[in-house]
Amino acid sequence: MSKTRAKEYSSLLKKPLKQRFKPKTIKRLFSYMVEYKGRLAFVVVCILLSAVASVSSSLFIKTLIDSYIVPLLSEEAPVFTELFYAILFMGVIYMIGVLSTLFYSRTMVIVEQGTLKKIRNEMFKHMQSLPIKYFDTHSHGDLMSHYTNDTDVLRQAISQSLPQMFSSFISILAIFIAMLYLSFGLTLFVVLFAAVLLKIIRVLVEKSSKFFIKQQKSLGDVNGYIEEIINGQKVVKVFSHESKAKEEFDKRNEELCYSATKANKYGNITMPVVSSIGYMLYVFIAIIGGMAGIAELPNISLSGINVLTIGAIVSFLTLSRNFVNPIGQISTQFNTVVMALAGASRIFELLDEKSEQDEGYITLVNVKETEDGEITECAECTHKWAWKHPHGDGTATYTPLLGEIRFYDVDFSYDGKTSVLHEITLYAKPGQKVAFVGATGAGKTTITNLINRFYDIADGKIRYDGININKIKKADLRRSLGIVLQDVNLFTGTVMDNIRYGKLDATDKECIAAAKLANADSFIRMLPQGYETLLKGDGSKLSQGQMQLISIARAAVADPPVMILDEATSSIDTRTESIIQAGMDALMKGRTVFVIAHRLSTVQNSDVIMVLEHGRIIERGNHEQLIAQKGKYYQLYIGAFEFE
Repeated sequence: MSKTRAKEYSSLLKKPLKQRFKPKTIKRLFSYMVEYKGRLAFVVVCILLSAVASVSSSLFIKTLIDSYIVPLLSEEAPVFTELFYAILFMGVIYMIGVLSTLFYSRTMVIVEQGTLKKIRNEMFKHMQSLPIKYFDTHSHGDLMSHYTNDTDVLRQAISQSLPQMFSSFISILAIFIAMLYLSFGLTLFVVLFAAVLLKIIRVLVEKSSKFFIKQQKSLGDVNGYIEEIINGQKVVKVFSHESKAKEEFDKRNEELCYSATKANKYGNITMPVVSSIGYMLYVFIAIIGGMAGIAELPNISLSGINVLTIGAIVSFLTLSRNFVNPIGQISTQFNTVVMALAGASRIFELLDEKSEQDEGYITLVNVKETEDGEITECAECTHKWAWKHPHGDGTATYTPLLGEIRFYDVDFSYDGKTSVLHEITLYAKPGQKVAFVGATGAGKTTITNLINRFYDIADGKIRYDGININKIKKADLRRSLGIVLQDVNLFTGTVMDNIRYGKLDATDKECIAAAKLANADSFIRMLPQGYETLLKGDGSKLSQGQMQLISIARAAVADPPVMILDEATSSIDTRTESIIQAGMDALMKGRTVFVIAHRLSTVQNSDVIMVLEHGRIIERGNHEQLIAQKGKYYQLYIGAFEFE
């Protein structure tokens, strides 16, 4: 790591501890444990019992030596019965301490797993409500890090670090009282020694905690980059980008290595430093206590003024050792707690992301037509739909779902600064096939993203069956649209499950009919288990064209009135495309269809073809009209039949 990079990290990390994670993180984290308050109360009781047992056993050493062992040394025929019972009593105390620790450790596992389950459920649920823009601007690997690294450090903190820190704090308090019971003077010496120790620990913890937080952030960055490279491995290979990818990974990995090395360097030396200083304290107490006992100096304690005995000195030595160890444990676990709070802050940042807003109130409902031509809402599926407009008095009116979509002077910008679409005006009548052609970046896909409200327009209006689309609930709007994207996403499950994804209540018969419509039935039946063939999420058993056919069948089974085909046949060779064209035409029949394609053969039979350039519609008409105009479309047609 260069000095320059080290200085950069130093400037980033020189912040007060309270600024390294969001305020109220601890309070918010504990709010997830409220339902376990009974178990947490049991844990507190067990920790108290464990601390009392530890202190009692240390204090009992004084009684054991002074009242049982020393008197037996002067007897000619010692009887060990009372000593045996005393040792047995100590054994019982130790057993209570061991069982208490066992019980609270097991209980905290239940609390920890239940809390993490609740957090993961809430994260995933909230993630489903986030707008597409969030996923476009955040690394998928970093998002995954919330579910893995961040929750893992939370697990360690909840089940181990927090209970141990609380146990150590109780132990320190109990041991301090026990030491006062034995000797004020020696206790004062231990406290002064501990003050010096705490200053040393504070320096180590401050340094390590900074880098532990940076380690979590760097780990998320590394995971995000790895996920990105794995997804684009073919591109990396094709363009011989391996060395550049490795160079970029080395930079990110170096940052992680630097922060992790620094964090663990300071974190790992904390306990050895505490132990070494503890041994020094042990020696000093032995010397000072022994000299005071031999000189029979007055010893002031909670039990009165007396002389230090051998048993008192041995007991105090044990207590002093037990007093220092919890301080070291707290300092060691503090780093884990800081990492957990940093991880919790990242999780809460995700949970605090604003959900996709939906002010729509018009819904999509099943309807049937009465004998007198009136439309009425019904619960059963009739394959007839209408937009339901609720009124304040409890009544509603219905607009038949036809699939008419109109744009009125629509402007749009992704970042609020640079416009991507300019004054787009278009209309698609029910049953029309509208095609968009144009160079990459012309705005074709953006138009379809506005139809399904993945993004909202900056200016203008979009109407669906005469209704402003911002008045339609987004879920109902998207339910009326069938989309086939260029990038196919299949999910782990059977072929039948993947087709049924378009309509969860579809029967096997409907799924098979949809596959036949898309001309996917023949190749599906040739798979090892036909429609029950299990696919992995990446569809590794299928070719790209076969995967696309399944996605087309998935859209077909939904039977939507409006279809959006965004480069739907780009992954299919021209021969296969000609085979499925009839199926595609059958799929489009009676529907409003928006087609985005580079191949002109795909769009020639469209009712309307719109040529886009730099976010504007520069030509519109059917194939014959555009050829007659001898404009951009004509140049494209006589050139290569495909946009480059």
